[in-house]
Amino acid sequence: MALRITTLAERPELAGAIWAMDTPWPEFMLHDPMANLFYDVCETAYPEFVLVADDDADPGRVVARAFSVPFVWTRDELPDGGWDDAILRAWHTRRTGETPGRVTALEITVNTDLQGKGLSPVMLGALRDNAARLGFTELLAPVRPNAKHLEPRAPMAEYAVRTRPDGLPTDPWLRVHVRAGGEIVKVAPRSMTISGTLAEWRGWTGLPFDASGEVEVPGALVPVHCDLDHDHAVYVEPNVWIRHSLT
Repeated sequence: MALRITTLAERPELAGAIWAMDTPWPEFMLHDPMANLFYDVCETAYPEFVLVADDDADPGRVVARAFSVPFVWTRDELPDGGWDDAILRAWHTRRTGETPGRVTALEITVNTDLQGKGLSPVMLGALRDNAARLGFTELLAPVRPNAKHLEPRAPMAEYAVRTRPDGLPTDPWLRVHVRAGGEIVKVAPRSMTISGTLAEWRGWTGLPFDASGEVEVPGALVPVHCDLDHDHAVYVEPNVWIRHSLT
């Protein structure tokens, strides 16, 4: 595959194709209330931070996409709110007109039929290069470990530091980041929060949600808390902050 990676600013005609991609995200993941603060405006507010990849043999068909966003964060310790906090800070930065000093990756997604073909590390490298081109000295990422859903009961703090005999992370996606030069910094314990009525969760997952307590949902990194008496369920996803130095 002759992969061509550009920013959305360079090829705005691919905006529609970004959203038409066949992606592996479970339905419930599409209902984070913070998401629209970025996704609804990324085409116009952040096109230099959106990467699109297509194949020269099939131009115009987006095979992978990557999103990042600039924001202001002046504290030494990265936010416990991870993904949600980064989007909120980016929104606030844009509203106030402040000059962002940080940039974080938000998502790297490969078309479902090309999963496992080695495109994710290429897109991560492109995000690093793009952040450096835009003048940033590091790329942050609240990473969603892609095998954690197989062990939803394992604490993220314990899972994130597991390593293979060669010293690299056991989790495949964390391993890609570390191989690319990333450093695991900390767990973001409440990186994404998704809440809904029990009817909404039944619709998103096809599960009954008919008893209070923890519910294991396919694709979720930790169990979802179900409260039958109060007719709601809440998912609080932990992620892992990784820092990529670009200097």
